Amino acid sequence: MKLGMHTYTLHLSGLGESWGFEGVHAFEKTMTLMQLMDNAVEWGLDGLHITNVDLETLAPAHLAEVKNAAEAHGLYLEYNVSFNAPSDPRVNSTVKDALLNAKAMGADLVKFSLDIERPHPLYGSCFHPDVMRQLSDRYNELKDNLPLMEKLGLKISIENHCDTYADEVIWLVRQLNHPDVGACLDTINSLVVLEGPEACVEKMAPYANCCHFCDNKLVVDPDGTHSIGAAIGQGDIDCAKVLRTLMEKAPLDRITFEVEYEIGDDPIEVAREKEIQACKESIEYLRNVLKVGVRNR
Repeated sequence: MKLGMHTYTLHLSGLGESWGFEGVHAFEKTMTLMQLMDNAVEWGLDGLHITNVDLETLAPAHLAEVKNAAEAHGLYLEYNVSFNAPSDPRVNSTVKDALLNAKAMGADLVKFSLDIERPHPLYGSCFHPDVMRQLSDRYNELKDNLPLMEKLGLKISIENHCDTYADEVIWLVRQLNHPDVGACLDTINSLVVLEGPEACVEKMAPYANCCHFCDNKLVVDPDGTHSIGAAIGQGDIDCAKVLRTLMEKAPLDRITFEVEYEIGDDPIEVAREKEIQACKESIEYLRNVLKVGVRNR
């Protein structure tokens, strides 16, 4: 099983995506994609899951440079885009453009966030009529571009990205009914729609052709209940059990981990150091404890 990293793991270093693009959670980029590729090799990673934020420009010459660099580093690439991200519009793309850009940079899979505007209350809102209208729109755009996906030799993955239930993602994957279209299973996002992570993993695993392997801590204090990003193996997700489920049920040959480290009360320079440390500790746990990753084995 190969091991990759979602670049949001280093969002305090300006990679991946920002929460509040022009607000207090937009962070200066202190690491380029090329520097990250160097680090990925040093850290023993097999691939990267990247966004438009990491790319900076979608100019054909730059995408060709990225492709050549990834090949030279021996890294696979996955491309992460959104339909209409509420926090950072830089990651948005049409399906057609995402597929063409992915091919140009040498990625073999495009992961889409659906960006569904859910009604409230969340409880009991799975397959709500307002949601189904939006899912139908996403279905139409994805369906129209399946011939292009086939022509380019790519795969599509649809994520349970903080706004969809597992059953809704599965419904869309089944409606598209294509062997190269699957689900991107995020192991923590289900909490945002009041769905249990274990039930979500069990449901989505058979459809998963991509994953965001996350491990958060649940913290209860006088201000409420919080899901706090943690290094893999240091949170409240049973990572070993999740991995066993994926290996038994999912058509996966790679695990992409993601750490949602928060800045907290630290100065940004200190928080960045802690974020990178959490990244390294995650890789060490995944490689040495869970035995994921093939580089330098």
